[in-house]
Amino acid sequence: MVQSNLEEAIAQAGNAVSLLRNSNIGMYVYPIVAAEFSNWRSEQRAWRETAVLFDQTHHMDELIVEGPDAESFLERIGVNSFANFELSRAKHFVPVTPAGHVVGDMIIFRERKDKFILVGRAPTANWVKFHSATGNWKVRLTHDPRSDSRPDGKAIYRTHYRFQIQGPDANKIFEKINGGPIPDVKFFHVDWINIGSRRVQALRHGMAGAPGLEVWGPYADKHYIQSTILQAARDVGVDLRICGSRAYSTNTLESGWIPSPLPGIYTGDGMMADYRQWLGADAYEAVGSIGGSFVSDNIEDYYVNPFELGYGFYIGWKTDFIGKDALIRMKDAANRKKVTFEWNRDDVVKVIASSFEEGTPYKYIDFPQPNYASTSADMVTRDGKMVGMSMFNGYSFNERCMLSLGVVDADVEVGDVLTLVWGEPETTGKTSTEPHKQAEIRVRVSPTPYAREARESYADSWRTKSSA
Repeated sequence: MVQSNLEEAIAQAGNAVSLLRNSNIGMYVYPIVAAEFSNWRSEQRAWRETAVLFDQTHHMDELIVEGPDAESFLERIGVNSFANFELSRAKHFVPVTPAGHVVGDMIIFRERKDKFILVGRAPTANWVKFHSATGNWKVRLTHDPRSDSRPDGKAIYRTHYRFQIQGPDANKIFEKINGGPIPDVKFFHVDWINIGSRRVQALRHGMAGAPGLEVWGPYADKHYIQSTILQAARDVGVDLRICGSRAYSTNTLESGWIPSPLPGIYTGDGMMADYRQWLGADAYEAVGSIGGSFVSDNIEDYYVNPFELGYGFYIGWKTDFIGKDALIRMKDAANRKKVTFEWNRDDVVKVIASSFEEGTPYKYIDFPQPNYASTSADMVTRDGKMVGMSMFNGYSFNERCMLSLGVVDADVEVGDVLTLVWGEPETTGKTSTEPHKQAEIRVRVSPTPYAREARESYADSWRTKSSA
């Protein structure tokens, strides 16, 4: 039977967990951009020590929303208040379901009173498109999906190029390409700068904690913009590294943003049932995969709410938005909290060493990014009881350790040593998993954003507990 929508795909698989854990989509791929331009270690070091150039052109959806109702339409869908959302500003846009579960997130830019651009992953773009298609709003949407992960030689075109330059030496490059000092742009504000002969918009942003600007413009200018930036770096003597796709995805481990929580859209009646019937069987939500040691028959056990991800301060309580009533009930509950998990070095080495031994090895840890599914869900336990979930992992050459981001129960404290269960508990249909056995890896609960100073201040506690 050929499914035409997500609801039918879930029914044929038996349930949503079975559908996603047995997805054949393969490894998550950051499209088009080369894996490495120098080497991923030096590319990671660049955002801490010199400067890095991120090519963000291809891996994100872009959705333009414009029209007389654009503001009220988006304010209804997202939890954010638009009361202070002036022109040349950006926000972290977060929609939830009527039950208060996070659908996804995007960065939203306000270009005009009646025009907004949203940039990010597909789940939020799809949610916005659904409400436009099924509602009575005076808006017009233009959707530019992310580039094909495996284009097989086909030409790739985007509406815009998108670059980010960041690092301690970034300002030297900005002044060179601008022909003088750049405007003092506040965080998440937008202004105009020069890049050679082009006038471009620039967002003050920094994905790994270092200062930076994100710039964008017509895709036809991409080569000119990149070559001008690289030449400016050479002219001022800055060791600017282009960041390949292997290192790119790891920068968030240091800044603390969880990029791929499971969209909370697989349950619920009414609006949610309509949405699953509207979503095609080839949509991200239907073909994406769940990987990790946590397996539950209840797909809602994988959901998160805004408070757990640290987004509570975005919520515009005076606004009437989808999911508001549910979030009011959640607000004062004992919600889980976002943390960084620092993986024990000896335990990681044990897992890696098993690939050089006879018999079934532990699940392979790929460097620098061992995420092998669209959404990761690894159990984190204390005394055999699950107290958290690791949701995004990778290796930081800057910190010389494996890190992951996730959520823990409210009573877990920074400095606690827990156990992360690494590897699938059973064979699944995922082509990205090999036959393996599970491993227990000690992890120390650390703050987000993660920093060496924070880790060293807890060093005695960490060594004492890890050796117990």
